[in-house]
Amino acid sequence: MPVAVATANPKKLREMQELFAEVAAGRFALLARPADLPDVDETGETLAENAELKAVAVSEATGVAALADDTGLEVDALDGAPGVRSARFASDESDDATNVALLLSKLEDVPAAHRTARFRTVICIARPDGEPLFAEGVCEGTIAFERRGEGGFGYDPVFVPADGDGRHLAEMTADEKNAISHRGRAMRAAGELLKGLLND
Repeated sequence: MPVAVATANPKKLREMQELFAEVAAGRFALLARPADLPDVDETGETLAENAELKAVAVSEATGVAALADDTGLEVDALDGAPGVRSARFASDESDDATNVALLLSKLEDVPAAHRTARFRTVICIARPDGEPLFAEGVCEGTIAFERRGEGGFGYDPVFVPADGDGRHLAEMTADEKNAISHRGRAMRAAGELLKGLLND
């Protein structure tokens, strides 16, 4: 069963391919998003709405099932921000480094005990002949006072998972991160949904 991935982000695509290989067990062929497909504006007010917008657009363009995710970092001291605007926290054109710098500046006076946060990933599987399906994964943790690590992307250098060993996500290997991360959990849940489609 072919499944198109609705992302143009090469780091996210690589991570999703690694996770997909774990859950697909050879029963699905992962297709890259068509290069000529225009970017989908993420105008949704929730992670689920954005994931659905992207998945539906790619499914309609390719004629096969499409998988898209949207991820947000929810910081309790910031009332859940940046949330759905995580990738555009500093501005609509911001990059990872700028977003992380803004986050650290906003939390500058927040003590360690109040820096709790979570990554939330929502995955949508859109199909040409059915209703969209959704899966979610959450990784609880805290925001560190400084960046550490060279791996991952986004806010990984400042996020310390609650069920880890004290390292930042960016200090972990891909396998270590995938075992506990929000996207890993969401992809495993999405894999179960895809297996269910095969059995229908």
